[in-house]
Parts: sequence; C-alpha cells; structure tokens
Amino acid sequence: MKLEFLQRKFWAATRQDLDCFVIDNNGFILISKRSRETGRFLGEVDGAVLTQLLSMGVFSQVTMYDYQAMCKPSSHHHSAAQPLVSPISAFLTATRWLLQELVLFLLEWSVWGSWYDRGAEAKSVFHHSHKLKKQDQLQPCDTEYPVFVYQPAIREANGIIECGPCQKVFVVQQIPNSNLLLLVTDPTCDCSIFPPVLQEATEVKYNASVKCDRMRSQKLRRRPDSCHAFHPEENAQDCGGASDTSASPPLLLLPVCAWGLLPQLLR
Repeated sequence: MKLEFLQRKFWAATRQDLDCFVIDNNGFILISKRSRETGRFLGEVDGAVLTQLLSMGVFSQVTMYDYQAMCKPSSHHHSAAQPLVSPISAFLTATRWLLQELVLFLLEWSVWGSWYDRGAEAKSVFHHSHKLKKQDQLQPCDTEYPVFVYQPAIREANGIIECGPCQKVFVVQQIPNSNLLLLVTDPTCDCSIFPPVLQEATEVKYNASVKCDRMRSQKLRRRPDSCHAFHPEENAQDCGGASDTSASPPLLLLPVCAWGLLPQLLR
C-alpha cells in the first residue's frame, strides 16, 4: 500500500480541525497534515506531547551506544597561544610540508605521455583530500543517544498539558495488528514553552581506568570460516591497474634541472 493512498484514506476518515498523526513505535511520524513533518521525530515537532507521553509511561527512553562513531577532537588549550613545539616535531612538520610541495610540483609538471592525465587526476584528489584534512579532522570515539520505545501494555491514553494561558488536549491509541499509533492533538493551544525532545548523539568521555576496562571488554571479531577471494563471474583484468604505473626518469630529473637553470634565467 502506497503512503499517498493511506494518507488520503486517513484524512477522509478524520476531522480536519485537529492535528492527527500516525507514528510508529519509536515515535517517528508516518502521516501528518503537514508533509514536511513526515519522517521526522515527534519530539522535534511537538516536544510537549512527547514529554507528557514519557511521564505517563506510554513511551520509555533507552540509551543506545555507537562504538564506531567519529567525533571532532577536543582542544585542550584554553588560550589563543600556540602550544610549545619540540625541535623534532618542528623538523617533521617542515619535512612533511616540503614533501607535499614536491608532490604538488611534480604533479604540476607531469606532461610526459599518459602521466598528464594521471597527474591531473591525482592532483585533484590530493587537493581535495588535503582540503578535507584541514577542515574536518575527526577521530574515532564512542557516542550515546536516546531512543524512545512504545510500551504496548498501554493501548490507549489521553491527557491535558498545561501550556501557560491554555491547555492542550491529546489522545493516543494503538492501531490494532500493527506497530503504529494514532495521535490526535488540539492545534489551537501553543505549547512552544516546552523545548523539543531531540535524539542528538553526545560523545562519551572516559577516564583512564574506565577506558582501559572498556577496551578489555571489547569482543574480538570472529574470522570467517572460509576465504572468498575469487568469484567465477569476476574478470580479473578489470581490477587493479596500479602495477602499470612506473616512475618516469625525465620527470624525476625535472626538479633538479629546474633548480639548476633557475639562477641562469634570473640573470
């Protein structure tokens, strides 16, 4: 059954002067009068109703963990001054910069045969990766985020939310033989004084001892029983190709020649 057909039948059977939602057992909106709310979490759209449903036990909050998340590294420096750099670190930084400049120079002057196309493509990839490295430096981390689960023991509930000068009435009822709920609310009362309920992930900070215990408790991944390194429908000639790439001696000697000719050209 398509969603559009279900929406037409739903609005034909409900009153249009009420806000009617069909949500799933995790609080995500499947049908709403406003199409932009479809697929969103109910707590983002109406934090007051979800807060009341949590307090009534219709929904419960469960904390989930993501052990393969990526987070921005936190800065440990509380001033605008640069931290002290050791001579070895400064030397490695300078060496890395010189190597990057050398690679860029070689790619700029790679005009020997097929090196031109490969060099242009490699240069574009290098610039793109170098730009992303400067902008988004992420590191592995653990995060936690809330998940809301419907309690099927409560098949129907209703309540009144005090929203300052007005009261918001709502009714929620389980749709038989499904994991869906019908939620009807009063749209005339503004309950924006209640903050939205979000499902944002936050980084889990470990101290030294807890972090060691966390690493020890990780289960090792079991290796597969057999190795599948070949498929009969795979054409091995379509794979690889990097072995055909070889260094060009004239290209490698070009920086040396340019360095030697540069003083004569400047005379």
